[in-house]
Amino acid sequence: MFEFLQNLEPLHQGFWYTAIAASFIFLIQTVLTFVGGSHGDTIHADFSGDSHADSPFQLFSFRNLINFLLGFGWSGVAFYGSIGSKSLLIFVAVLVGAGFIFLFFILIMQILKLTEDNTFKMENLIGKAGEVYLTIPADMGGKGKITISVNGTSHELPAMTEEKENIPSGDSVRVTYIYDKILVVSKI
Repeated sequence: MFEFLQNLEPLHQGFWYTAIAASFIFLIQTVLTFVGGSHGDTIHADFSGDSHADSPFQLFSFRNLINFLLGFGWSGVAFYGSIGSKSLLIFVAVLVGAGFIFLFFILIMQILKLTEDNTFKMENLIGKAGEVYLTIPADMGGKGKITISVNGTSHELPAMTEEKENIPSGDSVRVTYIYDKILVVSKI
């Protein structure tokens, strides 16, 4: 199958074997990524030299090794005939391999910008409007409840007011601040 490699110089053969093997593994990784092969009880091929498990990009990982070898191997094959110096050729191949890792990093950072954080945080409610569900007693005299919508989800939360009159059910209110996990609201 690879008879054409038999008559090549050892360095050229090495570039070809590296490029073919890295391409095959990259193809498998790509298919498994889209099929969902990275989930479940499988063995994870990525390893990291640091303990930042929540980091989206790990420099020392199997995937980055394959990315490097892919750039290294194919650039060595592509430039073998045009660069006469073998040490310069290896240097260029290493630079292209490092460039592949950098491009992968940029790609991952752009994909992460597309993610949306829909985590419910009470601090995000300050300044938002809601509707009184259970009457809120005046002058911080007790708790009532309001319904408020955040990120398309409706929440029923305890509320108090500093106003001198009760705020009855159905009235609109605005969250002014949060006191001990209780919304402090004022009438709109």
